[in-house]
Amino acid sequence: MRVLIAEDDKVTRMRLEKVLSQWGFEVEAFPNGDAAWLRLCEPDPPRMCIIDWLMPEMEGPELCRRVRDRFPEEYFYLIILSARQGVDNLIEGLNAGADDYVTKPFVGRELRSRIDVGVRVIGLERMLAKKVHQLESALEDVKQLRGLLPICSYCNKIRNDDDYWEQVESYITRFSDVEFSHSICPACYKKHVEPMLKKKEEA
Repeated sequence: MRVLIAEDDKVTRMRLEKVLSQWGFEVEAFPNGDAAWLRLCEPDPPRMCIIDWLMPEMEGPELCRRVRDRFPEEYFYLIILSARQGVDNLIEGLNAGADDYVTKPFVGRELRSRIDVGVRVIGLERMLAKKVHQLESALEDVKQLRGLLPICSYCNKIRNDDDYWEQVESYITRFSDVEFSHSICPACYKKHVEPMLKKKEEA
């Protein structure tokens, strides 16, 4: 997984890059909020972000707010990294849109645990998005079965979009998960089957 780092302090940024790389993450590091914001607005940005609070040009909370406003349908897991301690700062960071808050100097094990939570959340979000896409595709297939269907008055075949006539069963099976099993209704049994049975008995 790729992780974006926005940290103006060079020593902290290099330490984060080294630690995250050792943990197997692909790191994209930026020295200020503006540069990080421009990257997040590009195609296929990292979904995991570690953001310093105090940075030149754009501070961490403002970057979090922009991400939430710009990408309401795409989830980014945002961790604010700050030397500020106390409940008030924690609440302010979370209210700005951060998912988590880690104080400086960070402890490697703590940071790894919080990142692991983010990995799980992003994985669940991607799985949910996939399920939603599958549901939308299924609904689209169902919609194709709605409307006026030209059907032959004699053989009951349906004319498809390619102007080809096919059996009703084949047509519906292609656009849904329905499977057919053939049977005989009572009316047809009385009309067709019973006369044949009587003829056999008479013979």
